[in-house]
Amino acid sequence: MTESWKTRMLRWRFNWYPAFRRTGARIVAISADMLAARIRLPLNRATRNVHGTIYGGAMYGAIDPLHAIMIAAHLGPDFHVWMKSATIEFRRPGRADLFADVRLSQEEIDEIRTALTTESKIDRQFPVSLADASGEVAASFVLTVHMRRRQPHEPKMHRVVYT
Repeated sequence: MTESWKTRMLRWRFNWYPAFRRTGARIVAISADMLAARIRLPLNRATRNVHGTIYGGAMYGAIDPLHAIMIAAHLGPDFHVWMKSATIEFRRPGRADLFADVRLSQEEIDEIRTALTTESKIDRQFPVSLADASGEVAASFVLTVHMRRRQPHEPKMHRVVYT
């Protein structure tokens, strides 16, 4: 995955943002087109629970914001993008560092943009898994992202990295 200097800066800012930093997770890379990202959640003192495995809250916190940020970057400042809900299926304890590959396709982005021309708001679901280096899945998530057009009276959001 090749990064641009803009996505490197976004990754750096994201990894230092206190709310994300405290999950223990780190974004390893964000593609230059903002359609893919890789996350690493290490098993360490900050993420370990009383059983010596990765805490479930850290697992969720690691993958929570990325879909919304990536979609917002593609839709631009005229849209609200929020994480609405998530379902989590814990499959096995995280006994080693976990990784997640977050991917969107340009077709999904185009579909969302087209749907928002006819509808004022939509929800989309995105599956993602956290797995160890050998591919053993520790947790599977289905994230529901809510998107809607901004009303004319609402202020525009701060600019992220728009491609």
